[in-house]
Amino acid sequence: MSDALLSITDLTVTFRTEDGPVEAVKGIDLDVRAGEVLALVGESGSGKSVTAMAVLKLLPRSATVTGSIRLGGREILPLGEPEMNGIRGAEISMVFQEPMTALNPSMRIGDQITEAILNHAGVPKADAWKRAIALLQRVGIPEPERRAKSYPHELSGGQRQRVVIAIALACEPQLIIADEPTTALDVTVQAEILDLIRRLAADTGTAFLLVTHNMGVVADIADRVAVMLRGTMVEVGSTREVLTAPREDYTKKLLSAVPSLPDIATVVERAEAESVPDAVLDMVGASVTYRRGGRSFLALDGVDLRIAPGEILGLVGESGSGKSTLGRAALGLLPLSAGSMTLFGEQVGRGGVGRRRERELRGRVGAIFQDPGSSLDPRMTVGEAIAEPMLVQRRKLPTTATQRRARVAELLDAVELPTTYANRYPHELSGGQRQRIGLARAIALEPELIIADEPTSALDVSVQAAVLEVLRSLQEKMHFACLFISHDLAVVHQISDRVAVMLKGEIVETGSADDVLLAPQHPYSRRLLASVPVPDPDKQALRREARAAARVIAP
Repeated sequence: MSDALLSITDLTVTFRTEDGPVEAVKGIDLDVRAGEVLALVGESGSGKSVTAMAVLKLLPRSATVTGSIRLGGREILPLGEPEMNGIRGAEISMVFQEPMTALNPSMRIGDQITEAILNHAGVPKADAWKRAIALLQRVGIPEPERRAKSYPHELSGGQRQRVVIAIALACEPQLIIADEPTTALDVTVQAEILDLIRRLAADTGTAFLLVTHNMGVVADIADRVAVMLRGTMVEVGSTREVLTAPREDYTKKLLSAVPSLPDIATVVERAEAESVPDAVLDMVGASVTYRRGGRSFLALDGVDLRIAPGEILGLVGESGSGKSTLGRAALGLLPLSAGSMTLFGEQVGRGGVGRRRERELRGRVGAIFQDPGSSLDPRMTVGEAIAEPMLVQRRKLPTTATQRRARVAELLDAVELPTTYANRYPHELSGGQRQRIGLARAIALEPELIIADEPTSALDVSVQAAVLEVLRSLQEKMHFACLFISHDLAVVHQISDRVAVMLKGEIVETGSADDVLLAPQHPYSRRLLASVPVPDPDKQALRREARAAARVIAP
Protein backbone atom coordinates (compact mmCIF):
# COMPACT_ATOMS: atom_id res chain seq x y z
CA MET A 1 0.00 0.00 0.00
CA SER A 2 1.40 3.38 -0.98
CA ASP A 3 0.01 5.03 2.17
CA ALA A 4 1.49 2.43 4.54
CA LEU A 5 3.37 3.76 7.55
CA LEU A 6 5.04 0.38 8.04
CA SER A 7 5.67 -1.81 5.00
CA ILE A 8 7.13 -5.31 5.35
CA THR A 9 8.07 -7.10 2.13
CA ASP A 10 9.35 -10.69 1.71
CA LEU A 11 10.52 -10.82 5.34
CA THR A 12 12.41 -14.00 6.23
CA VAL A 13 13.92 -14.75 9.64
CA THR A 14 16.19 -17.77 10.10
CA PHE A 15 17.72 -18.89 13.41
CA ARG A 16 20.95 -20.84 13.71
CA THR A 17 20.46 -23.73 16.16
CA GLU A 18 22.38 -26.84 17.21
CA ASP A 19 20.00 -28.86 15.03
CA GLY A 20 20.58 -26.65 12.00
CA PRO A 21 18.85 -23.54 10.60
CA VAL A 22 15.22 -22.94 11.56
CA GLU A 23 13.11 -20.65 9.37
CA ALA A 24 10.75 -18.90 11.81
CA VAL A 25 9.32 -16.38 9.29
CA LYS A 26 9.05 -17.35 5.65
CA GLY A 27 8.84 -14.45 3.19
CA ILE A 28 5.80 -12.61 4.55
CA ASP A 29 4.33 -9.29 3.35
CA LEU A 30 2.50 -6.96 5.73
CA ASP A 31 1.48 -3.27 5.76
CA VAL A 32 0.18 -1.01 8.52
CA ARG A 33 -1.38 2.37 7.81
CA ALA A 34 -1.13 5.44 10.02
CA GLY A 35 -3.95 5.39 12.57
CA GLU A 36 -4.72 1.74 11.87
CA VAL A 37 -4.85 -1.09 14.37
CA LEU A 38 -3.67 -4.28 12.67
CA ALA A 39 -3.98 -7.48 14.70
CA LEU A 40 -1.46 -10.26 14.10
CA VAL A 41 -2.83 -13.59 15.32
CA GLY A 42 -1.76 -17.23 15.28
CA GLU A 43 -0.63 -20.02 17.56
CA SER A 44 2.45 -19.88 19.76
CA GLY A 45 5.51 -20.40 17.57
CA SER A 46 3.74 -19.15 14.43
CA GLY A 47 6.21 -16.26 14.06
CA LYS A 48 4.07 -13.38 15.38
CA SER A 49 6.50 -12.14 18.03
CA VAL A 50 9.53 -12.82 15.80
CA THR A 51 7.99 -10.57 13.14
CA ALA A 52 7.34 -7.85 15.72
CA MET A 53 10.88 -8.06 17.12
CA ALA A 54 12.36 -7.95 13.61
CA VAL A 55 10.76 -4.55 13.02
CA LEU A 56 12.70 -3.12 15.98
CA LYS A 57 15.83 -5.19 15.20
CA LEU A 58 15.74 -6.80 18.64
CA LEU A 59 16.31 -10.38 17.51
CA PRO A 60 19.35 -12.28 18.88
CA ARG A 61 22.58 -12.59 16.89
CA SER A 62 21.62 -16.14 15.94
CA ALA A 63 18.91 -14.66 13.68
CA THR A 64 19.44 -13.79 10.02
CA VAL A 65 16.90 -11.33 8.62
CA THR A 66 16.32 -10.70 4.90
CA GLY A 67 13.72 -8.79 2.96
CA SER A 68 12.56 -5.21 3.47
CA ILE A 69 11.13 -3.25 6.41
CA ARG A 70 10.25 0.36 5.66
CA LEU A 71 9.00 2.93 8.17
CA GLY A 72 7.51 5.99 6.54
CA GLY A 73 9.31 5.08 3.33
CA ARG A 74 12.70 4.68 5.07
CA GLU A 75 14.41 1.29 4.91
CA ILE A 76 15.45 0.33 8.46
CA LEU A 77 16.96 -3.16 8.06
CA PRO A 78 20.43 -1.84 7.10
CA LEU A 79 20.51 0.66 9.99
CA GLY A 80 23.12 0.26 12.73
CA GLU A 81 22.52 0.23 16.47
CA PRO A 82 23.06 4.02 17.01
CA GLU A 83 20.47 4.86 14.37
CA MET A 84 18.02 2.27 15.70
CA ASN A 85 18.39 3.69 19.21
CA GLY A 86 17.09 6.97 17.83
CA ILE A 87 14.08 5.19 16.34
CA ARG A 88 13.21 2.90 19.26
CA GLY A 89 10.97 4.71 21.70
CA ALA A 90 10.72 7.88 19.60
CA GLU A 91 9.26 6.58 16.31
CA ILE A 92 8.45 2.96 17.23
CA SER A 93 7.66 1.75 20.74
CA MET A 94 6.96 -1.72 21.98
CA VAL A 95 4.81 -3.19 24.71
CA PHE A 96 6.35 -6.53 25.64
CA GLN A 97 4.41 -9.66 26.54
CA GLU A 98 5.89 -10.21 30.01
CA PRO A 99 6.04 -6.96 32.01
CA MET A 100 8.27 -8.29 34.79
CA THR A 101 11.06 -8.97 32.30
CA ALA A 102 10.55 -5.60 30.57
CA LEU A 103 10.86 -3.52 33.76
CA ASN A 104 14.00 -2.83 35.78
CA PRO A 105 13.37 -4.34 39.25
CA SER A 106 15.81 -1.91 40.91
CA MET A 107 14.20 1.32 39.62
CA ARG A 108 11.03 3.09 40.70
CA ILE A 109 8.43 2.93 37.96
CA GLY A 110 8.24 6.73 37.74
CA ASP A 111 11.99 6.86 37.07
CA GLN A 112 11.64 4.25 34.33
CA ILE A 113 8.98 6.27 32.52
CA THR A 114 11.00 9.46 33.06
CA GLU A 115 14.08 7.77 31.60
CA ALA A 116 12.17 6.93 28.41
CA ILE A 117 11.09 10.57 28.07
CA LEU A 118 14.55 12.02 28.75
CA ASN A 119 16.17 9.67 26.20
CA HIS A 120 14.31 11.36 23.36
CA ALA A 121 12.96 14.70 24.60
CA GLY A 122 14.99 17.70 25.72
CA VAL A 123 12.89 18.58 28.75
CA PRO A 124 13.80 19.21 32.40
CA LYS A 125 13.66 16.15 34.64
CA ALA A 126 10.89 17.71 36.75
CA ASP A 127 8.69 18.11 33.67
CA ALA A 128 9.45 14.53 32.62
CA TRP A 129 8.39 13.33 36.08
CA LYS A 130 5.10 15.24 35.81
CA ARG A 131 4.48 13.66 32.41
CA ALA A 132 5.23 10.24 33.92
CA ILE A 133 2.53 10.85 36.55
CA ALA A 134 0.08 11.89 33.83
CA LEU A 135 0.86 8.77 31.80
CA LEU A 136 0.26 6.53 34.81
CA GLN A 137 -3.09 8.18 35.32
CA ARG A 138 -3.87 7.85 31.61
CA VAL A 139 -3.37 4.07 31.66
CA GLY A 140 -5.52 3.65 34.76
CA ILE A 141 -3.00 3.32 37.61
CA PRO A 142 -4.69 4.36 40.88
CA GLU A 143 -2.91 6.97 43.02
CA PRO A 144 -0.33 7.68 40.28
CA GLU A 145 1.78 10.02 42.45
CA ARG A 146 2.27 7.29 45.06
CA ARG A 147 2.63 4.44 42.57
CA ALA A 148 5.31 6.36 40.67
CA LYS A 149 7.55 5.86 43.73
CA SER A 150 6.88 2.11 43.85
CA TYR A 151 9.05 -0.68 42.48
CA PRO A 152 7.76 -3.26 39.96
CA HIS A 153 7.47 -6.07 42.54
CA GLU A 154 5.10 -3.90 44.58
CA LEU A 155 2.52 -3.80 41.76
CA SER A 156 0.17 -6.51 40.55
CA GLY A 157 0.76 -8.19 37.19
CA GLY A 158 -1.92 -6.09 35.53
CA GLN A 159 -0.54 -2.86 36.98
CA ARG A 160 2.95 -3.72 35.74
CA GLN A 161 1.55 -4.23 32.24
CA ARG A 162 -0.07 -0.79 32.39
CA VAL A 163 3.29 0.71 33.37
CA VAL A 164 4.87 -0.88 30.28
CA ILE A 165 2.12 0.66 28.14
CA ALA A 166 2.76 4.06 29.75
CA ILE A 167 6.46 3.77 28.83
CA ALA A 168 5.52 2.93 25.23
CA LEU A 169 3.32 6.04 25.06
CA ALA A 170 5.95 8.30 26.63
CA CYS A 171 7.31 9.89 23.41
CA GLU A 172 4.15 9.67 21.31
CA PRO A 173 5.61 7.36 18.62
CA GLN A 174 4.21 6.88 15.12
CA LEU A 175 3.93 3.12 15.62
CA ILE A 176 3.41 1.01 18.72
CA ILE A 177 4.05 -2.71 18.49
CA ALA A 178 2.00 -4.34 21.24
CA ASP A 179 2.88 -7.97 21.96
CA GLU A 180 -0.07 -9.32 24.00
CA PRO A 181 -0.67 -5.92 25.69
CA THR A 182 -3.73 -7.09 27.64
CA THR A 183 -2.50 -10.56 28.61
CA ALA A 184 -2.15 -9.71 32.32
CA LEU A 185 -5.14 -7.36 32.53
CA ASP A 186 -8.54 -8.13 33.97
CA VAL A 187 -11.51 -7.52 31.69
CA THR A 188 -12.52 -4.13 33.11
CA VAL A 189 -9.02 -2.66 32.85
CA GLN A 190 -8.55 -4.38 29.49
CA ALA A 191 -11.62 -2.54 28.23
CA GLU A 192 -10.15 0.77 29.41
CA ILE A 193 -6.79 0.06 27.74
CA LEU A 194 -8.50 -0.91 24.49
CA ASP A 195 -10.52 2.31 24.61
CA LEU A 196 -7.25 4.20 25.13
CA ILE A 197 -5.56 2.50 22.16
CA ARG A 198 -8.61 3.20 20.00
CA ARG A 199 -8.57 6.91 20.93
CA LEU A 200 -4.83 7.20 20.30
CA ALA A 201 -5.16 5.62 16.87
CA ALA A 202 -8.09 7.88 15.95
CA ASP A 203 -6.92 11.16 17.49
CA THR A 204 -3.15 11.10 16.92
CA GLY A 205 -2.77 8.83 13.92
CA THR A 206 -0.62 6.41 15.93
CA ALA A 207 -0.52 3.02 14.24
CA PHE A 208 -0.67 -0.20 16.23
CA LEU A 209 0.64 -3.61 15.30
CA LEU A 210 -1.19 -5.73 17.85
CA VAL A 211 0.09 -9.25 18.49
CA THR A 212 -2.60 -11.14 20.38
CA HIS A 213 -4.34 -14.47 20.86
CA ASN A 214 -7.53 -12.90 22.27
CA MET A 215 -10.15 -12.85 19.52
CA GLY A 216 -12.44 -10.73 21.66
CA VAL A 217 -9.73 -8.07 21.76
CA VAL A 218 -9.35 -8.36 17.99
CA ALA A 219 -13.10 -7.86 17.49
CA ASP A 220 -13.10 -4.89 19.86
CA ILE A 221 -10.21 -2.88 18.47
CA ALA A 222 -8.66 -4.12 15.22
CA ASP A 223 -9.35 -2.61 11.79
CA ARG A 224 -7.71 -5.52 9.99
CA VAL A 225 -6.46 -8.98 10.93
CA ALA A 226 -3.45 -10.96 9.67
CA VAL A 227 -3.30 -14.68 10.49
CA MET A 228 0.04 -16.49 10.70
CA LEU A 229 0.80 -20.23 10.70
CA ARG A 230 4.31 -21.71 10.98
CA GLY A 231 6.00 -18.57 9.72
CA THR A 232 3.67 -17.94 6.78
CA MET A 233 0.83 -15.48 6.27
CA VAL A 234 -2.33 -17.48 5.58
CA GLU A 235 -5.04 -14.80 5.62
CA VAL A 236 -5.30 -11.00 5.75
CA GLY A 237 -8.51 -9.00 5.68
CA SER A 238 -10.85 -6.68 7.51
CA THR A 239 -11.77 -7.73 11.03
CA ARG A 240 -15.38 -8.39 10.04
CA GLU A 241 -14.34 -10.53 7.06
CA VAL A 242 -11.84 -12.65 8.96
CA LEU A 243 -13.87 -13.15 12.15
CA THR A 244 -17.30 -13.70 10.60
CA ALA A 245 -16.46 -15.31 7.24
CA PRO A 246 -12.92 -16.74 7.40
CA ARG A 247 -11.62 -18.28 4.18
CA GLU A 248 -8.90 -20.55 5.54
CA ASP A 249 -9.44 -23.73 7.56
CA TYR A 250 -6.74 -22.69 10.03
CA THR A 251 -8.56 -19.42 10.80
CA LYS A 252 -11.78 -21.37 11.31
CA LYS A 253 -9.93 -23.70 13.71
CA LEU A 254 -8.61 -20.74 15.71
CA LEU A 255 -12.07 -19.21 16.03
CA SER A 256 -13.69 -22.51 17.02
CA ALA A 257 -11.23 -22.78 19.93
CA VAL A 258 -12.25 -19.43 21.45
CA PRO A 259 -13.93 -20.01 24.84
CA SER A 260 -17.09 -18.00 25.41
CA LEU A 261 -19.64 -17.53 28.13
CA PRO A 262 -23.19 -18.74 27.36
CA ASP A 263 -25.93 -16.14 27.29
CA ILE A 264 -26.77 -14.75 30.69
CA ALA A 265 -29.11 -17.14 32.44
CA THR A 266 -32.67 -16.14 33.24
CA VAL A 267 -32.40 -17.99 36.55
CA VAL A 268 -33.92 -15.91 39.34
CA GLU A 269 -33.42 -18.28 42.24
CA ARG A 270 -29.96 -19.60 42.96
CA ALA A 271 -29.30 -23.08 44.22
CA GLU A 272 -28.57 -23.33 47.91
CA ALA A 273 -24.84 -23.23 48.55
CA GLU A 274 -23.31 -26.62 49.23
CA SER A 275 -20.88 -27.13 52.09
CA VAL A 276 -17.27 -27.99 51.27
CA PRO A 277 -16.29 -31.17 53.14
CA ASP A 278 -12.75 -32.16 54.12
CA ALA A 279 -11.10 -29.12 52.54
CA VAL A 280 -7.56 -29.52 51.19
CA LEU A 281 -7.18 -25.75 51.69
CA ASP A 282 -9.13 -23.88 54.36
CA MET A 283 -8.61 -20.18 55.03
CA VAL A 284 -10.53 -18.59 57.91
CA GLY A 285 -10.40 -14.80 58.37
CA ALA A 286 -7.17 -14.71 56.36
CA SER A 287 -5.56 -11.30 56.06
CA VAL A 288 -2.27 -10.15 54.53
CA THR A 289 -0.77 -6.74 55.27
CA TYR A 290 1.99 -5.14 53.22
CA ARG A 291 4.23 -2.68 55.02
CA ARG A 292 6.53 -0.13 53.42
CA GLY A 293 8.10 3.05 54.73
CA GLY A 294 6.10 3.00 57.95
CA ARG A 295 2.82 2.60 56.08
CA SER A 296 0.67 -0.51 55.87
CA PHE A 297 -1.79 -1.73 53.27
CA LEU A 298 -4.35 -4.50 53.78
CA ALA A 299 -4.13 -6.59 50.59
CA LEU A 300 -6.23 -9.50 51.91
CA ASP A 301 -9.02 -8.66 54.32
CA GLY A 302 -10.60 -11.43 56.40
CA VAL A 303 -11.01 -13.98 53.60
CA ASP A 304 -12.83 -17.28 54.19
CA LEU A 305 -12.08 -19.81 51.47
CA ARG A 306 -12.37 -23.61 51.29
CA ILE A 307 -11.40 -25.95 48.46
CA ALA A 308 -12.57 -29.57 48.48
CA PRO A 309 -10.47 -32.52 47.24
CA GLY A 310 -10.67 -32.79 43.47
CA GLU A 311 -12.44 -29.41 43.13
CA ILE A 312 -11.41 -26.58 40.81
CA LEU A 313 -12.23 -23.21 42.35
CA GLY A 314 -11.97 -20.24 40.01
CA LEU A 315 -10.87 -16.92 41.55
CA VAL A 316 -11.65 -13.77 39.56
CA GLY A 317 -11.40 -10.03 40.10
CA GLU A 318 -9.60 -6.92 38.88
CA SER A 319 -5.85 -6.44 39.02
CA GLY A 320 -4.92 -5.43 42.55
CA SER A 321 -8.03 -7.07 44.03
CA GLY A 322 -5.90 -9.53 45.99
CA LYS A 323 -6.13 -12.67 43.80
CA SER A 324 -2.40 -13.25 43.46
CA THR A 325 -1.82 -12.28 47.10
CA LEU A 326 -4.29 -14.98 48.14
CA GLY A 327 -2.51 -17.48 45.90
CA ARG A 328 0.91 -16.61 47.35
CA ALA A 329 -0.44 -16.87 50.89
CA ALA A 330 -1.84 -20.31 50.07
CA LEU A 331 1.62 -21.34 48.85
CA GLY A 332 3.26 -20.07 52.04
CA LEU A 333 5.13 -17.33 50.17
CA LEU A 334 3.38 -14.63 52.21
CA PRO A 335 2.64 -14.83 55.96
CA LEU A 336 -0.87 -14.16 57.22
CA SER A 337 -1.15 -11.07 59.42
CA ALA A 338 -4.43 -12.40 60.84
CA GLY A 339 -6.62 -15.49 60.55
CA SER A 340 -5.57 -19.08 59.99
CA MET A 341 -4.95 -21.59 57.22
CA THR A 342 -4.96 -25.38 57.09
CA LEU A 343 -3.55 -27.67 54.40
CA PHE A 344 -4.95 -31.20 54.17
CA GLY A 345 -6.50 -30.77 57.63
CA GLU A 346 -3.34 -29.52 59.39
CA GLN A 347 -2.74 -25.93 60.40
CA VAL A 348 0.27 -24.23 58.80
CA GLY A 349 1.92 -20.92 59.56
CA ARG A 350 1.65 -19.30 62.97
CA GLY A 351 0.79 -21.77 65.71
CA GLY A 352 0.68 -24.64 63.24
CA VAL A 353 2.72 -27.77 62.65
CA GLY A 354 6.50 -27.69 62.85
CA ARG A 355 8.76 -26.61 60.02
CA ARG A 356 9.60 -30.15 58.86
CA ARG A 357 5.95 -31.23 58.76
CA GLU A 358 4.94 -28.04 56.96
CA ARG A 359 7.64 -28.69 54.35
CA GLU A 360 6.14 -32.14 53.79
CA LEU A 361 2.68 -30.63 53.39
CA ARG A 362 3.97 -27.97 50.98
CA GLY A 363 5.49 -30.77 48.90
CA ARG A 364 1.94 -31.90 48.14
CA VAL A 365 1.14 -28.50 46.55
CA GLY A 366 2.10 -27.51 43.00
CA ALA A 367 2.26 -24.00 41.58
CA ILE A 368 1.92 -22.35 38.18
CA PHE A 369 2.99 -18.71 38.32
CA GLN A 370 1.59 -15.82 36.30
CA ASP A 371 4.81 -14.80 34.57
CA PRO A 372 6.64 -17.81 33.07
CA GLY A 373 9.59 -15.65 32.02
CA SER A 374 10.49 -14.77 35.60
CA SER A 375 9.56 -18.12 37.21
CA LEU A 376 11.97 -20.20 35.13
CA ASP A 377 15.73 -20.05 35.76
CA PRO A 378 17.31 -18.81 32.48
CA ARG A 379 20.46 -20.83 33.25
CA MET A 380 18.58 -24.14 33.40
CA THR A 381 17.46 -26.19 30.44
CA VAL A 382 13.77 -26.98 30.21
CA GLY A 383 14.47 -30.55 31.31
CA GLU A 384 16.42 -29.39 34.36
CA ALA A 385 13.65 -26.94 35.32
CA ILE A 386 10.97 -29.64 35.15
CA ALA A 387 13.13 -32.15 37.04
CA GLU A 388 14.12 -29.70 39.80
CA PRO A 389 11.07 -30.40 42.05
CA MET A 390 11.98 -34.11 41.96
CA LEU A 391 15.40 -33.28 43.39
CA VAL A 392 14.07 -30.88 46.03
CA GLN A 393 11.25 -33.17 47.20
CA ARG A 394 12.67 -36.71 47.26
CA ARG A 395 9.63 -38.91 47.76
CA LYS A 396 8.14 -41.79 45.81
CA LEU A 397 8.94 -40.28 42.41
CA PRO A 398 11.99 -40.89 40.12
CA THR A 399 15.30 -40.82 41.97
CA THR A 400 17.87 -41.72 39.29
CA ALA A 401 18.91 -39.43 36.45
CA THR A 402 17.60 -41.91 33.86
CA GLN A 403 14.21 -42.12 35.58
CA ARG A 404 14.00 -38.35 35.84
CA ARG A 405 14.74 -37.92 32.11
CA ALA A 406 11.99 -40.40 31.32
CA ARG A 407 9.60 -38.56 33.63
CA VAL A 408 10.49 -35.21 32.00
CA ALA A 409 9.71 -36.71 28.58
CA GLU A 410 6.31 -37.89 29.88
CA LEU A 411 5.54 -34.45 31.28
CA LEU A 412 6.53 -32.65 28.08
CA ASP A 413 4.29 -35.01 26.13
CA ALA A 414 1.44 -34.35 28.59
CA VAL A 415 1.57 -30.60 27.88
CA GLU A 416 1.95 -31.19 24.13
CA LEU A 417 5.56 -30.13 23.66
CA PRO A 418 8.20 -32.17 21.79
CA THR A 419 10.48 -34.15 24.09
CA THR A 420 13.47 -32.53 22.32
CA TYR A 421 12.55 -29.28 24.12
CA ALA A 422 14.16 -30.75 27.24
CA ASN A 423 17.51 -29.55 25.88
CA ARG A 424 16.37 -26.00 25.15
CA TYR A 425 16.56 -22.93 27.39
CA PRO A 426 13.54 -20.76 28.35
CA HIS A 427 14.63 -17.85 26.11
CA GLU A 428 14.44 -20.17 23.09
CA LEU A 429 10.72 -20.74 23.60
CA SER A 430 7.68 -18.56 22.99
CA GLY A 431 5.67 -17.19 25.90
CA GLY A 432 2.99 -19.82 25.44
CA GLN A 433 5.55 -22.61 25.34
CA ARG A 434 7.14 -21.35 28.56
CA GLN A 435 3.72 -21.36 30.23
CA ARG A 436 3.29 -25.01 29.28
CA ILE A 437 6.68 -25.75 30.86
CA GLY A 438 5.28 -24.19 34.03
CA LEU A 439 2.34 -26.60 33.90
CA ALA A 440 4.64 -29.60 33.38
CA ARG A 441 6.76 -28.49 36.33
CA ALA A 442 3.68 -28.06 38.53
CA ILE A 443 2.45 -31.62 38.00
CA ALA A 444 5.91 -33.19 38.28
CA LEU A 445 5.31 -34.36 41.87
CA GLU A 446 1.72 -35.48 41.30
CA PRO A 447 0.34 -32.84 43.70
CA GLU A 448 -2.95 -32.97 45.59
CA LEU A 449 -3.47 -29.21 45.22
CA ILE A 450 -2.31 -26.83 42.49
CA ILE A 451 -2.28 -23.05 42.86
CA ALA A 452 -2.54 -21.79 39.27
CA ASP A 453 -2.03 -18.03 38.87
CA GLU A 454 -3.12 -17.09 35.33
CA PRO A 455 -2.01 -20.47 33.89
CA THR A 456 -3.33 -19.74 30.39
CA SER A 457 -2.68 -15.99 30.21
CA ALA A 458 0.17 -16.31 27.69
CA LEU A 459 -1.46 -18.93 25.48
CA ASP A 460 -3.17 -18.46 22.13
CA VAL A 461 -6.72 -19.77 21.93
CA SER A 462 -6.02 -23.13 20.30
CA VAL A 463 -3.12 -23.96 22.63
CA GLN A 464 -5.14 -22.62 25.56
CA ALA A 465 -7.95 -25.03 24.70
CA ALA A 466 -5.46 -27.90 24.51
CA VAL A 467 -3.80 -26.97 27.81
CA LEU A 468 -7.15 -26.64 29.57
CA GLU A 469 -8.11 -30.05 28.23
CA VAL A 470 -4.79 -31.44 29.49
CA LEU A 471 -5.31 -29.79 32.87
CA ARG A 472 -8.84 -31.19 33.14
CA SER A 473 -7.81 -34.70 32.09
CA LEU A 474 -4.85 -34.66 34.48
CA GLN A 475 -7.13 -33.45 37.26
CA GLU A 476 -9.61 -36.25 36.58
CA LYS A 477 -6.78 -38.79 36.52
CA MET A 478 -4.79 -37.47 39.51
CA HIS A 479 -7.78 -36.02 41.44
CA PHE A 480 -5.90 -32.91 42.55
CA ALA A 481 -7.74 -29.80 43.69
CA CYS A 482 -6.95 -26.48 42.03
CA LEU A 483 -7.19 -22.79 42.89
CA PHE A 484 -7.52 -21.38 39.37
CA ILE A 485 -6.75 -17.64 39.39
CA SER A 486 -7.65 -15.89 36.15
CA HIS A 487 -9.07 -12.73 34.60
CA ASP A 488 -10.53 -14.69 31.67
CA LEU A 489 -14.10 -15.33 32.80
CA ALA A 490 -14.93 -17.64 29.86
CA VAL A 491 -11.97 -19.87 30.73
CA VAL A 492 -12.94 -19.82 34.41
CA HIS A 493 -16.49 -20.90 33.52
CA GLN A 494 -15.16 -23.66 31.29
CA ILE A 495 -12.77 -25.16 33.85
CA SER A 496 -14.18 -24.40 37.31
CA ASP A 497 -16.66 -26.15 39.57
CA ARG A 498 -17.13 -23.10 41.80
CA VAL A 499 -16.17 -19.42 41.45
CA ALA A 500 -15.19 -16.77 43.99
CA VAL A 501 -15.15 -13.05 43.09
CA MET A 502 -12.66 -10.72 44.79
CA LEU A 503 -12.85 -6.95 45.24
CA LYS A 504 -10.37 -4.87 47.26
CA GLY A 505 -9.05 -7.82 49.22
CA GLU A 506 -12.45 -9.31 50.05
CA ILE A 507 -14.51 -12.11 48.51
CA VAL A 508 -17.83 -10.55 47.55
CA GLU A 509 -19.54 -13.52 45.89
CA THR A 510 -19.08 -17.29 45.85
CA GLY A 511 -21.09 -20.04 44.21
CA SER A 512 -21.23 -22.56 41.41
CA ALA A 513 -19.66 -21.46 38.12
CA ASP A 514 -23.11 -21.16 36.50
CA ASP A 515 -24.57 -19.19 39.41
CA VAL A 516 -21.78 -16.62 39.59
CA LEU A 517 -20.95 -16.21 35.90
CA LEU A 518 -24.43 -16.59 34.38
CA ALA A 519 -26.64 -15.13 37.12
CA PRO A 520 -24.36 -12.83 39.18
CA GLN A 521 -25.85 -11.19 42.27
CA HIS A 522 -23.21 -8.65 43.27
CA PRO A 523 -23.03 -5.40 41.20
CA TYR A 524 -19.27 -5.84 40.83
CA SER A 525 -19.70 -9.33 39.38
CA ARG A 526 -22.17 -7.93 36.86
CA ARG A 527 -19.68 -5.19 35.88
CA LEU A 528 -16.96 -7.77 35.31
CA LEU A 529 -19.20 -9.78 33.00
CA ALA A 530 -20.28 -6.70 31.05
CA SER A 531 -16.61 -6.00 30.21
CA VAL A 532 -15.85 -9.40 28.65
CA PRO A 533 -15.12 -8.92 24.90
CA VAL A 534 -16.71 -11.33 22.42
CA PRO A 535 -15.14 -12.45 19.10
CA ASP A 536 -17.87 -10.90 16.97
CA PRO A 537 -17.22 -7.32 15.73
CA ASP A 538 -20.89 -6.34 15.54
CA LYS A 539 -21.84 -7.73 18.96
CA GLN A 540 -18.72 -6.25 20.47
CA ALA A 541 -19.51 -2.81 19.05
CA LEU A 542 -22.90 -2.93 20.79
CA ARG A 543 -21.27 -4.05 24.06
CA ARG A 544 -18.77 -1.19 23.78
CA GLU A 545 -21.55 1.35 23.26
CA ALA A 546 -23.48 -0.04 26.24
CA ARG A 547 -20.33 0.09 28.37
CA ALA A 548 -19.69 3.72 27.38
CA ALA A 549 -23.31 4.65 28.11
CA ALA A 550 -23.07 3.03 31.53
CA ARG A 551 -19.99 5.12 32.34
CA VAL A 552 -21.81 8.30 31.34
CA ILE A 553 -24.88 7.44 33.39
CA ALA A 554 -22.96 6.20 36.43
CA PRO A 555 -22.53 8.79 39.19
